Amino acid sequence: MRKRELKNMEWGLLIVAIILTAIGLIALFSATQQTEYDEFKKQIIWFITSIIIMVIVMLINYEILVKLSPIFYGIFILLLIAVLFTKPINGARSWFEIGSFSLQPSEFAKVVVILFLAYIISRIQEKFIEDINKPTRLLIIFGALALPLLLIIRQPDYGTAMAFCVALAMMLFTSGIDKRYILGTLLVILITVPILYNFILPEHAKKRIDIYLHPETDPRGSGYNIIQSKLAIGAGKLTGMGLLKGNQTQLGYLYPKTTDFIYSVIGEEMGFIIAGTIIILYVFLVTKALYIAKTAKDSTGALIASGIAGIFFFHMAENIGMVMGLLPITGVPLFFVSYGGSSLITSYILIGILLNISSKRQKTIFVK
Repeated sequence: MRKRELKNMEWGLLIVAIILTAIGLIALFSATQQTEYDEFKKQIIWFITSIIIMVIVMLINYEILVKLSPIFYGIFILLLIAVLFTKPINGARSWFEIGSFSLQPSEFAKVVVILFLAYIISRIQEKFIEDINKPTRLLIIFGALALPLLLIIRQPDYGTAMAFCVALAMMLFTSGIDKRYILGTLLVILITVPILYNFILPEHAKKRIDIYLHPETDPRGSGYNIIQSKLAIGAGKLTGMGLLKGNQTQLGYLYPKTTDFIYSVIGEEMGFIIAGTIIILYVFLVTKALYIAKTAKDSTGALIASGIAGIFFFHMAENIGMVMGLLPITGVPLFFVSYGGSSLITSYILIGILLNISSKRQKTIFVK
């Protein structure tokens, strides 16, 4: 890699990612003391693995990754089908069990789908002179997303499905989609949400929404987790109760405290200062990703960077929102912070791609 490319890289992204991971490791150390720090030790292994994979991705030109994306897409479609035949874990068929570790293909699919969507949109733009606004062209794009989306919903994993939708929305906005489609989509959402809730969503999904709206109606059942989460965050106040000293964390009231509710552990034991810092660091990641999209050397790089910005934004907003009772619980991890090898590796692959794009940028390409 040339010196100019190394100089162009947005190293601040990597620094922020490592800071977030460090905060997550500290929280995991405290949350896993009763299990002899098993998940904490595994997360360190995943972190080292993630950095190695990130460096490899960083050194491969993103244009090559995009060209190979149809192959990756086909492979992951097969994996998403295969995972449906595995044994359910907490009601979902999302993981392949490999010894003492588990692999979640839907996490890695976030990378693959973004690359493949960038591949399709950029090809349409090249063929039709930047215009993607014909309904037939948009149908091709939506069709590429529909297959993995339906398979992930089948698991069921609604959080990941929503992350894909947010990523595509960001990519379409970057590609210059007509405003009438944006307004039309908002109108369709307003019409279909009540229909989905009343006639399509399974009972467990509807129950999650009901509990989100009124957790106090089932304080010992489905509302238990969110009530304990809010108690934990509130108890932390400004500076926290101290590591290994959080009542909800250490007495086992938070569950699952190492994955979905890791932010609650941080809020309780490290307080508002660190919890607020996480939000600031995430805002930095999202804005930097958008800046990279704006300054990418071509439309393909811009599309990928904007899609990654959408993934980062959704994971931050949904995870933090759900543990604070502001959004329904969907099981979405907090990237870089929550325990999980698939999630952590995916996070750093996305960082590696952003560093790659930023190293080759030359000019602004956003469509006005």
